Amino acid sequence: MTPRIAFIGTGGTIASQGAGPLDTTNYGSSGKPILDAAALLARFPDVAGVAEVLPVPFSAVPSPQIHFPTWKALALLCDELVAENPALAGIVIGHGTATLEETAYALHLTLKVPVPVVLVGAQRPSSALSTDAGLNLVNAIRVAANPASRGLGVLVVLNDEIQAAREVTKTSTGRLQTFRSPDFGVLGQADGDSVNFYRRPLRRGAPDTEFDLRALEALPRVDISYAYAGSDGTAVRAFLAAGAEGIVSAGFAPGFCPPGEAEPLREAAARGVIVVQSTRAGSGRVFPTGKLGEHGFIPADNLSPQKARILLALALTVTRDPAEVARIFATY
Repeated sequence: MTPRIAFIGTGGTIASQGAGPLDTTNYGSSGKPILDAAALLARFPDVAGVAEVLPVPFSAVPSPQIHFPTWKALALLCDELVAENPALAGIVIGHGTATLEETAYALHLTLKVPVPVVLVGAQRPSSALSTDAGLNLVNAIRVAANPASRGLGVLVVLNDEIQAAREVTKTSTGRLQTFRSPDFGVLGQADGDSVNFYRRPLRRGAPDTEFDLRALEALPRVDISYAYAGSDGTAVRAFLAAGAEGIVSAGFAPGFCPPGEAEPLREAAARGVIVVQSTRAGSGRVFPTGKLGEHGFIPADNLSPQKARILLALALTVTRDPAEVARIFATY
C-alpha cells in the first residue's frame, strides 16, 4: 500500500526560483514567485514514486519572520490534517533554513499528532544547477513515510541525513552539509536503497509533552544576552526594561556570563525573572555548578541559546517556579 504524506510548504530557499541556474545567492530578489506546495511537488515529480503526497496550502513566509504565530498555525494545521486523513502516514513541512531548527524544536515540544513530522529545506533554490531541493524533498517524504520514524519526535532531513530537532543546528551559510548535531550526530541516513536509523533520542518530545500552544495568544518574552569580551550588562538591562520574563545568557564556555552581566542577571533572578545559563560554544553541557546555584541561574544542559529560549518560553506558560523550570530543562 502506497503511504500517504501531507506536504506543507512555507516558502524558503527550497521553494525559491533564481534568475538563472547559477543564481544561488541573489534569488530572493529575482522577482520570481515562491513556489507553493503543489507547484514545488510538480517541479520534482519523482516524489510520486515514493508516496502519495497531498499538497497543503500555506502562506509563503520568509523564515527570518517565522516565530510563534507560524508555529501555532502549523501545529493547528497538523492537528487538522491528521483528523481529516485517518490514513495519513506522516507530514513534511518545507521551511527556510534560517530558522528551521527553531521551528523544528518548537513543534517538537508542542505537537500532539501521532504521525512523524519532518522538516526539510534546501541550501540552493529549486532553479539552481545541482539544487539540493529535489532530493531533500524526496528523502524527507521517504523518512516521514517510514514506520521507524514514529516515536522519534520532530525530525529534520537535509543532505541525506536524519537529525533530531533538539540537537540539530545550522553550521554553514552556503554548504550543503550545513545541518549538524554536534554532540551526538545523526539519527540515521536516507540513502538511495533504504532509510536507516542508528540511534533514538531519549529526551522527552512530541507528542508526549506538557506544553500546549493552542490556547495561547503569545509566548512570554524571553531574550538572549550574548557574551563577548567586555560586555557590561547593557543588553540585559534593556531586555528587563522591555519586560523580559526570562533571559538566556549565551555565555562563555563551559557556561558562565561576563562579570559585567553577572550583577544585572543576579538582580533579575532575585526579582523572579528566570535566568538560564547557556553557552555560545555550540557544543557541550552547561554544568550545574555551585556558582550557578548561588546566582539562581538554571543550566541549559546542552541546548543552544536559541533552543533554550524556546524551551524557557514554553516552560513559563506552565510554571514560574525555578525548581520546576530546572526540572523541565532536565527533561526535554
